Amino acid sequence: MSEQSGPLTGGDRRYDVVVIGGGAAGLSGALTLARARRSVVVVDDGRPRNAPADGVHGYLGREGTPPGELLATGREEVRAYGGLITRGTVVAVERDAAGFTARLDDGNAIRGRRLLVTTGLVDELPEVPGVAELWGEDVHHCPYCHGWEVRDQALGILGTGPLTVHHALLWRQWSDDVTLFLHTAPKPTDEEFERLAARSVVVVDGEVSALERSGGRLTGVRLADGTVIPRQALVVAPRFTARAGLLSDLGLEPVEQEMAGEVIGTYIAADATGQTAVPGVWAAGNITGLFEGVIGSAAAGVRAAGAINADLMAEDTRLAVTARRAGAAFSPEMEHRSGARVLGDLRHGL
Repeated sequence: MSEQSGPLTGGDRRYDVVVIGGGAAGLSGALTLARARRSVVVVDDGRPRNAPADGVHGYLGREGTPPGELLATGREEVRAYGGLITRGTVVAVERDAAGFTARLDDGNAIRGRRLLVTTGLVDELPEVPGVAELWGEDVHHCPYCHGWEVRDQALGILGTGPLTVHHALLWRQWSDDVTLFLHTAPKPTDEEFERLAARSVVVVDGEVSALERSGGRLTGVRLADGTVIPRQALVVAPRFTARAGLLSDLGLEPVEQEMAGEVIGTYIAADATGQTAVPGVWAAGNITGLFEGVIGSAAAGVRAAGAINADLMAEDTRLAVTARRAGAAFSPEMEHRSGARVLGDLRHGL
């Protein structure tokens, strides 16, 4: 396989694996599969979730690497082993006797024996003016991803649910100037108020109406009564929604994930290797784990690729045995014919 920069024109060709999503999980899975001499194509829409971030953090050996740079390097590595990368959006997936067909928004279709879905999730942000505009700059959600970058700054916590107190106490690790804006969160209990006071977290009642900005940076949090409290960074808790609509035709529906009695998002259920309830379909990354970091998503892609390769190996062997039993005594010529029936132009001949 080679790089594909334009529309796919594969005819009846069927790849071993179609990877839907070209983030850390998808590219790591594709790299592993390509190195295993599997034919693999990655379909990516070019909209990585972490695009607004200044860098990838917690990824050993790549600390601080800009997200776009990390993905560009990954694509080149996949291509170096014969993997195919194509830009596009998969809008539907169909199952047939030989595997799956992924239909793209441009009308093209890609066929594969197995699917690896790594489409990630969508961060549904609180509807407060200024939050979306500053997302990834001065508005964050993950302390392990961005806490160091806002250390010792004046931090605000936007309360939206029962985990608000937990978030405030967690982010207190990175700054001694933390203000909790209750906004729409439940009023803390007496015990929670005591814990917040013990950690010098200031609690502000009332809803937040907007974020104040100057020069594209956060300067303060405006309350509904007009009061503005200066802040340099704000922490919010998005709802994490799996990008899994294309899987509904296969019978895979997102599952709600709860914490402290609150639904915080949805995910696709899968086992430790990423195998879903639908045979032949694996998923990896944030579509299966809402809190997975970039390095964890990459590792999940590798695990899924190993499981997919093992599954394909078992199928290849079953088909080869069936073909051998249907023929006469074994010979190199028969082996060649059996391989042609089983794998077509995807086989790696001797």
